[in-house]
Amino acid sequence: MKFDTPATTNPIDQMKVVGKPIPRIDGDLKVTGRAKYAYEWHDASTPYAYGYPVGASIARGRIRSMDIAAAEKAPGVLAVVTTLAVGERKKGKFNTAKLFGGDEVQHYHQAIAVVVAENFEQARAAAALVKVDYAEEKGAFDLKEAMKTAEKPADSQQPDTSVGDFDATFGSAAITLDEAYSTPDQSHAMMEPNASIAAWDGDNVTVWTSSQMIDWWRADLATTLDIDKEKIHLMSPFIGGGFGGKLFLRSDAVLAVLGAQAAKRPVKVALPRPFMINNTTHRPATIQRIRIGAERDGKITAIAHESWSGDQPGGQLEAAVAQTRLLYAGANRMTAMRLATLNLPEGNAMRAPGEAPGLMALEIAMDEMAEKLGLDPIEFRILNDTQVDPEKPERPFSHRNLIGCLKLGAETFGWSSRGKPGARREGNWLIGQGVAVAFRNNMMLPSGARVRLDRQGIATVETDMTDIGTGSYTIIAQTAAEMLGLPMDRVAVQLGDSRFPVSAGSGGQFGANSSTSGVYAACVKLREAVAAKLGFNSDDVVFENGEVRSGNRSVPLTEAVGDEGLVGEDTMTWGDLTQTHQQSTFGAHFVEVGVDVATGESRVRRMLAVCAAGRILNPITARSQVIGAMTMGVGGALSEELAVDTRRGFFVNHDLAGYEVAVHADIPHQDVIFMDETDPMSSPMKAKGVGELGLCGVSAAIANAIYNASGVRVRHYPLTLDKLIGNLPDVA
Repeated sequence: MKFDTPATTNPIDQMKVVGKPIPRIDGDLKVTGRAKYAYEWHDASTPYAYGYPVGASIARGRIRSMDIAAAEKAPGVLAVVTTLAVGERKKGKFNTAKLFGGDEVQHYHQAIAVVVAENFEQARAAAALVKVDYAEEKGAFDLKEAMKTAEKPADSQQPDTSVGDFDATFGSAAITLDEAYSTPDQSHAMMEPNASIAAWDGDNVTVWTSSQMIDWWRADLATTLDIDKEKIHLMSPFIGGGFGGKLFLRSDAVLAVLGAQAAKRPVKVALPRPFMINNTTHRPATIQRIRIGAERDGKITAIAHESWSGDQPGGQLEAAVAQTRLLYAGANRMTAMRLATLNLPEGNAMRAPGEAPGLMALEIAMDEMAEKLGLDPIEFRILNDTQVDPEKPERPFSHRNLIGCLKLGAETFGWSSRGKPGARREGNWLIGQGVAVAFRNNMMLPSGARVRLDRQGIATVETDMTDIGTGSYTIIAQTAAEMLGLPMDRVAVQLGDSRFPVSAGSGGQFGANSSTSGVYAACVKLREAVAAKLGFNSDDVVFENGEVRSGNRSVPLTEAVGDEGLVGEDTMTWGDLTQTHQQSTFGAHFVEVGVDVATGESRVRRMLAVCAAGRILNPITARSQVIGAMTMGVGGALSEELAVDTRRGFFVNHDLAGYEVAVHADIPHQDVIFMDETDPMSSPMKAKGVGELGLCGVSAAIANAIYNASGVRVRHYPLTLDKLIGNLPDVA
């Protein structure tokens, strides 16, 4: 099915199941420990072995030789597979740095060997016995230095845009802002490690792994192994968090497959936490410059956003200017991104890549500009709202209610009580409020599904879609139940298996809308098959309460199935509606903080997110996504920073003791409001994404609240107390 015209009334609009706050159908499995994650697929009759990775101890250079003799003789060791023995391998489509193979070292902790032994402890002990001789080369590890030679990447990455005459208009503007901001390297830090089990059966291999994107992984693994994709069976039914860190094939899967091949046994490999941070991908640091020019009445006349980020040679930009191209009006505009070569671990997608770090800067700049103009920060944002793409005014937004989010949020949060910076104090605590806009584009990917209906009236949905803790099982079941007129307990959902139709996968805020649309398409096929079997006109057939009705005739759904059952399978593809209309999601984040006047400690006291993201498919799972994202935003604002050793080229705080994520004690009461809206331009579900919208803007709202509390403006994240303490008012 191709979605190329706006959705009209369809069965989803009944909203008997879709849109209802139904608890997650996989919840019992998870809270009772019966959900099997990648490392937990265990058959007592299978003699599993354990692999432990060896990582490069330099950041750049070549391996002269590897001495594995002692490791091979260690107790319990079954095999040692080295990068030199494997030799050069083709690199998959989705990675910049190679995962394994050959003598080149591109970053610290690059996987260079795997030791396989009878148990984990034996494998770990033997891995420490591998000795490596390197030819080390000088690397670049400091973004501030590397940005001096940063280059404009290929146009395929859309590094620059320009509309009007920014320089002249900015130069003559009545009020101007020109400031620099920075965001640090950050880690996904998900709870479940990157882990895989591999088992060979002749020339075929089965891999149980933790993957957000089944088909992407399968294709890249086939390329790496140089085997036919059809010889790989990949499964990932439950995932303990990803945030983009499991979008692309990772070394644990490659090491497990090669280790199992060498040991002739099924092999388990889980990356230790330091490997997760230095061996896999991360959100790259940015240095950003924002300039805004406005008339005295607050109308923006000129806006420019420039950003510098770094990555491995041939890598990708952190697209921190993406939201600035679309968010606020202004006739004269310029955005530019430059990419520096860094020999750190690969920079790649982390939750809301681009918009998350971009809004961390832009939404502080908007507050600073509002202050210069003497305007309330919300009033300034509303004044510069736009209903069209500012760079392409002929292209309207499909649905945009940012003003509604700001107004409702202000009323709900009590924004009118916000005073001037430093005006409110409770004992040693300075109290302040901050706001920031949330923005994330609505992206859609092709997504397929298969729906089987058996003689008992049970519908089983099969798709390789994944659930990274987002509620995919539940919203997919709701979609099928709505389309087929069945109760939820008559729908079964099977996910994360490469034998199933290829779905969108989980990421980029595209998973829910895309995958449910694929299920919608498959259900349409199944409805047509049922109607044909019963001799009904498929245009007027109604599926309701386990029955099929057309005109005055009503038949139990099971009567249409027969002994063989019926199957509907299809893939939802997309037309050019995104070309004619800009599709985006919007929101507003409100935060109240306290800043200790003596120590500079900052505490978030309460938070509110107001989201406009199309139809909400399940308010419970959507709210969980948003409050989780808000929590991540607190960590991103106040504590998260990968500290770079600029001499040796690695992240020093490469575990959860040193990389400080937000924990329960850091998070106060959180409120979430979903605007009542649908977007027919988006999909037959009339939904959009919401998981990343909950993060975008949170950190800036905290920064703005800290300024309102203390009068101290911090433009460089994280907002640690050392950046505040010397500038706070006297304790007395």
